[in-house]
Amino acid sequence: MAMSVSSGGGSFNYKTTKEFQQWDSLTANFSGAANIPFLLLQLPQIILNARNLVAGNKSALLAIPWLGMLTGLLGNLSLLSYFAKKRETEAILVQTLGVISTYVVVAQLAMAEAMPLPFFTVTSVVVAAGLILNFFNYFNMLNSGIWNFWEDFTTVGGLSVLPQAMWSTFVPYVPNSILPGAISFVIALGAVIMARTGKLSEKGTKFVGALSAWTATLLFMWMPVTQMWTNYQNPENIKGLSAISMLLAMIGNGLMIPRALFTRDLMWFTGSAWASIVYGYGNLSCLYWFNCISKEFFLAATTGFALWIGMTLHKDRVAYGFHSPMRSIKELFLGTDLNRKVTTS
Repeated sequence: MAMSVSSGGGSFNYKTTKEFQQWDSLTANFSGAANIPFLLLQLPQIILNARNLVAGNKSALLAIPWLGMLTGLLGNLSLLSYFAKKRETEAILVQTLGVISTYVVVAQLAMAEAMPLPFFTVTSVVVAAGLILNFFNYFNMLNSGIWNFWEDFTTVGGLSVLPQAMWSTFVPYVPNSILPGAISFVIALGAVIMARTGKLSEKGTKFVGALSAWTATLLFMWMPVTQMWTNYQNPENIKGLSAISMLLAMIGNGLMIPRALFTRDLMWFTGSAWASIVYGYGNLSCLYWFNCISKEFFLAATTGFALWIGMTLHKDRVAYGFHSPMRSIKELFLGTDLNRKVTTS
């Protein structure tokens, strides 16, 4: 049966097709299955860190940049709030697991004195508050005023931390300064206050509202950048990086890509694709380059990932009745026509 997109007579809604419904169900299952690799994601790294701590080899933990883990942790926490509002249960579980497991690694870095204690203390308070507030909000047990305050806090906090983290990553190649974070904090705080007091246009208010989710994604995306930069600066410490953790990161985020593409959620797709390609596959490439993993391991990961992306684009094309998978990508970035119809011939 050939399928074509049409808005003329004699057509029926594309959402009623068997291919669409099957892909809808499959992508939801893939997203749910991502909980398995994410549950195990940090476990090899946690075990490796624990062994190094017990052996007194604290320097091995310097292979993990605390600033990168912090941005990833805050990104997970903010994305948890985003998916809690959307009621995407599978994604909520994934982000919750991400927050908890990443926090354990952060705690190990603090124990190894690889992360300043004041930063760890503040992080602990924010993480605890975030998990509690998201739990109560998901079950409609939270006052809207408190939730709005949390959203504003994550917006201001995220927009302050992101530029500061980006700047600090490249110290000492750039001057050690808190100016990027301070400037961003003032701008973000002003924007949020203006949005809440009605001093912005409707378009401006929506833009500020969307900043929190996109900032969360960018925070999450910056984590692999700091890891790759650390690998470049200190290649001798790369053995402190777990290849299994990187593989699980690639698989877990890869499992989220089909659902993000299917729902045409650009922010979700961007974060998942970036983490899968740069954080997972990128670090596996570094490990292979420095002879820390075998050629067979790397080629298997490369082939599997390429086949998965190809399958995702093909199945999405079939589900929506397109002739080219590029149509799916175009809709993802430019928007989709919800009144699109599918006809058969």
